[in-house]
Amino acid sequence: MKPKSYGLLWVALGACLWGTDAVLRSPLLGSLTSIEIVLLEHLILSMVAIPYLIMNRQWMSKLSKSEWILLFLIAWGSSGLATWLFTEAFRHGNPSVVILLQKFQPLFAIIAARLLLSENLRKQYPYWLIIALVGAYFLSFGWNIPFGAASKEQWIGSLLALGAALLWGGGTAFGRKLLGKMSFVELTSARFALAVPFLFSLQLFKSGSLWDVPTMSANQWGYLLLLSLFPGLLGILFYYRGLRDSKASYATIAELTFPASALLLNWWILDRGITLTQGCGIVIIFICVLALTMDRDPIRLTTNQRRTEGVRI
Repeated sequence: MKPKSYGLLWVALGACLWGTDAVLRSPLLGSLTSIEIVLLEHLILSMVAIPYLIMNRQWMSKLSKSEWILLFLIAWGSSGLATWLFTEAFRHGNPSVVILLQKFQPLFAIIAARLLLSENLRKQYPYWLIIALVGAYFLSFGWNIPFGAASKEQWIGSLLALGAALLWGGGTAFGRKLLGKMSFVELTSARFALAVPFLFSLQLFKSGSLWDVPTMSANQWGYLLLLSLFPGLLGILFYYRGLRDSKASYATIAELTFPASALLLNWWILDRGITLTQGCGIVIIFICVLALTMDRDPIRLTTNQRRTEGVRI
């Protein structure tokens, strides 16, 4: 088997681990607020990240003031705020819909790359974006006209999920600028550690208390540890391991294991399926993302581009 094939297998494995997010996050929503879940998740990851950053602190002197600002935007926006929006979306919408709306992330990443990195944006992009939005509507509401209390919840869940995708997409462009000064492991570790003060501030704003996490059972701690380990850490590491030896256009196809595994697990464990019309919406979004991604990658990407293409940085 060629090295590229192994790379795609790593990408597919990492994306499959992302699909476990809903089944691990949803059981915690009954007793913890969204901000408490995200704060505890980042505290667990920081227990690994902070010692690494201290031992490998040479990167700190390499960053300019503007690069430090980008790093904080990644930590506070793409890690802290985006993960909170993503978690809160599960309270209002179908977990499968929340997961699948994250396929908008590459579309937002392309816009951010154009604005921040002056990357070329094909003329047909606005048309593809409009078509993808139609697909998002079908995915969220089917053929229904979104009015009434139930539809309000669907609107809130969908908008929160899209907000998370927007922040993760922007973080991809920010990360692309920083990877020339930092390694992937340094950037990921700094992202987790620097997000913690922001999340404590958000916890204080939401509840009026800096630390008000209720007593948790052993099962809840188990879910939280698995959430931090599998979709939070190993999924990203496996994805980057595979993307190093894969073209982005091929990796996008391998990423389809993410929604496939998420839908299967959500149906099997959470008993949450999707309708035929919602399935059509999924297909529309996938076609738009795949068309734009393949168009952007006619030749082999550089090392830094491969590291950041379409990943939740």
